[in-house]
Amino acid sequence: MNPRHFISLLDLSGDEFRRLINRGIVLKNNRDPDYQPLKGQVLAMIFEKSSTRTRISFESGMSHFGGSALFLSPRDTQLGRGEPLQDSARVISSMVDGIMLRTDKHETVTTFAQYSSVPVINGLTDLQHPCQLLADMQTYFEHRGDIKGKTVTWIGDGNNMCHSYIHAAMVLDFNLNIACPKGYQPLAEIVDAAGERIRFFDTALAAAQNSDLVVTDVWASMGQEEEQKLRELAFKDYQVNADVMKAAHSDALFMHCLPAHRGEEVSAEVIDGAQSVIFDEAENRLHAQKSLLEFLLCKKAR
Repeated sequence: MNPRHFISLLDLSGDEFRRLINRGIVLKNNRDPDYQPLKGQVLAMIFEKSSTRTRISFESGMSHFGGSALFLSPRDTQLGRGEPLQDSARVISSMVDGIMLRTDKHETVTTFAQYSSVPVINGLTDLQHPCQLLADMQTYFEHRGDIKGKTVTWIGDGNNMCHSYIHAAMVLDFNLNIACPKGYQPLAEIVDAAGERIRFFDTALAAAQNSDLVVTDVWASMGQEEEQKLRELAFKDYQVNADVMKAAHSDALFMHCLPAHRGEEVSAEVIDGAQSVIFDEAENRLHAQKSLLEFLLCKKAR
């Protein structure tokens, strides 16, 4: 039997996504130290990109559930010496119960999934960041209820986070407004698949009109630091500030996956203001990931 992988939000149905969200909320509010469904199980965590929230959430989640997690980096394994991905996937999956990868190329995760005998989780690639969306959506559900039919606004780079927001709009059935500078828009094939749920705007203010949730990310992601100055010029009119939030509904939430650069993609007034739920969002990486681990690794939860 082929294992169930989590490479993209499109791997989930709407019902499954909502089930994961609601289970994450239950696990958050009812921590039971005696509940250890993954006792004796091991998660291999492969990091080509450094991390705070991803590593802590998965490692803590496995510990809470009675399992353990192995931190693996290319410099500590044969992955850094050119061992074929398919060989590494076969070997590593023969010794663990699940594999999480946080890596550059999306193809690395899809190749691992193709050759792995255990579930593979996309902890982040240059194309998608589905685990962050589990936490973001759990946060919205906790504060405002189901997001179906609501309007979300993405402002900034059409990056992996933007791609996963497009996928979330498809699976959870909400509308997504996008404001990106020319040359920094999300991939056309991802946008086209979402159909009429996606709308593009020329300005941040226009995109935020009547929105229920406003989201942004850093202008230069990890690995793009050499583009910082160029991107500052391109994105200077795409900051989420008080004026942008005033264009949204009065009870709209603000989210950012962190780390954030106050004064660049978001003003300090917004990120530290009453509408910001960034720290709930960050904490929910733990609870959403525990829900995901249970869903993929615990036979009773399937």
